[in-house]
Amino acid sequence: MPSRDREQVGRPRSASRAHPRDVAAAVRVALGREPRVDLARHPLALGFSDGVLTVEGEVETLAAKKLALERAAATGGVRNIVDRLRVRPAQPMADAEIGDHLGDALLDEPAFRECALRLRRGGRPRALREPPGAVGRVEVEVAGGVVTLSGEVPSLAHKRLAGVLAWWVPGSRDVVNGLEVVPAEEDGEDEIADAVRIALEKDPLLDEAGIRVAVRGTVVELEGSVPSALQRDAADSDAWSVFAVDGVVNRLEVRSP
Repeated sequence: MPSRDREQVGRPRSASRAHPRDVAAAVRVALGREPRVDLARHPLALGFSDGVLTVEGEVETLAAKKLALERAAATGGVRNIVDRLRVRPAQPMADAEIGDHLGDALLDEPAFRECALRLRRGGRPRALREPPGAVGRVEVEVAGGVVTLSGEVPSLAHKRLAGVLAWWVPGSRDVVNGLEVVPAEEDGEDEIADAVRIALEKDPLLDEAGIRVAVRGTVVELEGSVPSALQRDAADSDAWSVFAVDGVVNRLEVRSP
């Protein structure tokens, strides 16, 4: 499946009669107030028509991407968003290399040991693992640095972990997590908190022992301490990479040596 635009539905609101240029200008003002978006370094292209806002460009981090979409959705007159935002890769990689890295990560992750794993290239899937009586199926495709995950998994924890592993590949510019949870599970704050804790525990560069996680709605709160500023940033990034997390409040302190 090729990379595709995604439509995000914002808060329900009545249709606006404002001129499209006025709505786009209001969105740009809202984005300019968000430091992580940093329009001066990362100018974004905005288009607006019939209540649909198109946002296109590259931002520095996943946090910046999610915050940009949140600020845009909160602007009056915006009913839907076509998301063409990409995250600047930590390390430029070809699509095949991204796919290989993610395939290896899924193969090495015990949680996916009983899942069928496939890597799609050129429209054709290649089996990475086909266990007898497979519980779930994860199919990976990469186009233009955008990772698309499709198939079905047995829990929300599997869906979120697959997305985190995809974001951890240095060349990933976006992750479209289309994995279906079968049977369906009810989501909530506890499920998000558990997924964040799993991400923190599995990060090999992070000492998560001193981190406490709380979730309010879809906003994650990190408290406690870590050994370094680098690990503080890593914990922040891990939390943002969890599917359905829309905000992170990072109160972690750096412990003295």
